[in-house]
Amino acid sequence: MIIDAHAHLITPPAVFAVRTVLQASNGQHSKSWYLDRYIDDADLVAAADKGVRLMDQVGTDIQFISPRPFVLMHSHPVARDVKLWIELQNDLIHRTVSLHPTRYRGVAGLPQVSGEPIEIVFDELERAIGELGFIGVLLNPDPDEGGGRSPRLSDPYWYPLWAKLVELRVPALIHSAGCRGRETYDEHFATEESLAVTSLVHSEVFERFPELKLIVSHGGGSIPYQIGRWRAHWWLDLATKKKHIAQYFRDLEHAGMNGEQLPEAPADLTTFDDALRQLYFDTDVHSSHSLELLFRTVGVDRCLFGTERPGSGGAINPETGRSFEDFKYTIDRIEFLTDEDRSQIYEHNARRVFPRLSL
Repeated sequence: MIIDAHAHLITPPAVFAVRTVLQASNGQHSKSWYLDRYIDDADLVAAADKGVRLMDQVGTDIQFISPRPFVLMHSHPVARDVKLWIELQNDLIHRTVSLHPTRYRGVAGLPQVSGEPIEIVFDELERAIGELGFIGVLLNPDPDEGGGRSPRLSDPYWYPLWAKLVELRVPALIHSAGCRGRETYDEHFATEESLAVTSLVHSEVFERFPELKLIVSHGGGSIPYQIGRWRAHWWLDLATKKKHIAQYFRDLEHAGMNGEQLPEAPADLTTFDDALRQLYFDTDVHSSHSLELLFRTVGVDRCLFGTERPGSGGAINPETGRSFEDFKYTIDRIEFLTDEDRSQIYEHNARRVFPRLSL
């Protein structure tokens, strides 16, 4: 089975009129008012059918769909409006799943609001999991959307959410959303997802919440490519905390510079790579070279097949004549992967990370 763990709702254009009126009317209308006036079920059926056709083109059996991240309004200052908008998005996902229950599963958007406590999302989180039957959540690590005020994911601000996710047995897909800084949303994605990784691996989060499951979108941003820098930072930090580690690195340097046998590493010498493997990563990186680097860096057992199809990578690759989003075509041609490796990436890792998944 081919499970695509990272995809988004194909949203009928009329839905975005709801967002415009919602922001302009300052809470005057109810969710049912918007549904009656702007949402045509025939449009939802057409969008859901289109998604199935796109899956069939590339051999995908099922997609986990969440809201389009860059439209989530998390930096909008009125929490009431954000709540209504996210509820609407989740309702549309639920309807999409109901139309093709063997092809879709829901991943919930959260009504995060910049400057508000994270507990503000709990009611909708519990509704999505308990009532709508969703199997995971989409988490924006930067609800301030480029404004610079969002706490890092290592901050205790997030601890209540980590506890709630463990309680409900659902993972979070870390995926930044809109941005109002100088970068495009694609650039913002890579930046925020890299920051998510570095903040989490240098934190106590997984010591406090060992059952927490977090998936980082887009292959972890820049982390695999820049891993040498983060390894160096990790060991410099470790050496400042433990004298015997500092002495080991002095001895190591002396031996290396003089062509001598390298000393044995202390038993408690941890690595950045060890910490990195507390996280999971999707395959949405649009390049065979990047995929190979990701698999070699974090291990295939930490990678979930994810395409974001249809998304920003929908152009045709001149080297293959296929969409850049046709990741199965690419992964099937990576020579060092075994059949078992591909089974983990395509199916088994998703089943482990999403315990509420029932197929």
